[in-house]
Amino acid sequence: MKKRYVILGIVLILILAIALIPKYFVKGDKKVKYKVLETSEVPEKIKEILPKYLADERALGCRLDDEIYVLVTRGEKQTGGYTVEIENITREKTKNDKVQLTVHAKFRDPDVNDIVAQGFSYPFTIVKTNLNQMPEDIKLEIKYEE
Repeated sequence: MKKRYVILGIVLILILAIALIPKYFVKGDKKVKYKVLETSEVPEKIKEILPKYLADERALGCRLDDEIYVLVTRGEKQTGGYTVEIENITREKTKNDKVQLTVHAKFRDPDVNDIVAQGFSYPFTIVKTNLNQMPEDIKLEIKYEE
C-alpha cells in the first residue's frame, strides 16, 4: 500500500514538473492575437499616415485610441504581384523589462511568367492586435515564399 502512494506521489511530481518547466525555458514569449484588416476596416488616421512609410520595408506599431495596430510594408516595387502576409506575432520581455514584438511575415514575389500590373506597387498589410500597451521595439522576421 505504501509503495502505491509513493509511486502516485512521484507521478504527480513528474506531471507538475512537466507542466511548469516549459515556463522557465520560454522566457516570456507569447503569441499576440490579431485580426488582419480589410481596406475598408482601416481607420482614417492610419490611412493618412500610411503613405509616409510605404516606400520602406519595415514593421511598425501605431496606437490609435486604445487600440494597437501593426503595419508591415514591403517598400516600393516596380510591378504588381508582390504580397506580404503576417504569419504570427510574438511578444517578449527583454532583459530591461521592455516589451519587444517580433512580426513573422511571409513575402511572396511574382513568378517571372505571371502577368502583373505594370507600374509601381507598395504591398502592405495592417493588423489590429489585442495588445494594451505599445511595444518598445518591433522586429521584422521575413520568410520568402515562392
